[in-house]
Amino acid sequence: MDEKAVVSHPAEEHPLEPFLPEGARLLMLGSFPPARSRWSMEFYYPNFQNDMWRVMGLVFFGDRERFVAPDGRHFDREAVAAFCRERGIALSDTAAEVVRVRGNASDRFLEVVRPFDLAGMLERLPDCRTVVTTGQKAADTLAAVAGCPAPAVGCFTELEASGRTVRFYRMPSTSRAYPKPLAEKAAVYGRMFADAGMLP
Repeated sequence: MDEKAVVSHPAEEHPLEPFLPEGARLLMLGSFPPARSRWSMEFYYPNFQNDMWRVMGLVFFGDRERFVAPDGRHFDREAVAAFCRERGIALSDTAAEVVRVRGNASDRFLEVVRPFDLAGMLERLPDCRTVVTTGQKAADTLAAVAGCPAPAVGCFTELEASGRTVRFYRMPSTSRAYPKPLAEKAAVYGRMFADAGMLP
């Protein structure tokens, strides 16, 4: 047998606690963080090459650099967390434990060993009526947990969870591997936040 064909990677527990600010109305879910060597801050969407916080800067402030630290090499965790608290945005991921089948950060080779607890998380977010997935893997995992089909990119479906009806939106990935310009991604996110009543 070719030893190179058999590569075993250990299962990884999620390294971050869910960010669940009081009064949050929207829960944003990715798949799983990249390896720590790729982090620019201790928070969700930590890779400086991921455009989530640039999208948020554009959508809410018209400024893609809003959450970039003065050194231009990492995101400002305190500014990001304060923004999410103020706007009522909770953050977590759809996988609680994974195996990186090829040892890299690609969602394509991410095997979900244990998904997150949707009902338990919504119990902790009594005001939340909108759940947003930020990529294909996250959408597929949430759809499997909720027992419903994933909506098309930029669209939503409704699901019942924790005794309430929740809108499940599927957003484009903010990874640069997803072939859509930053402004186009921001426009899709902007429509979703407007629908959720979170933009003026």
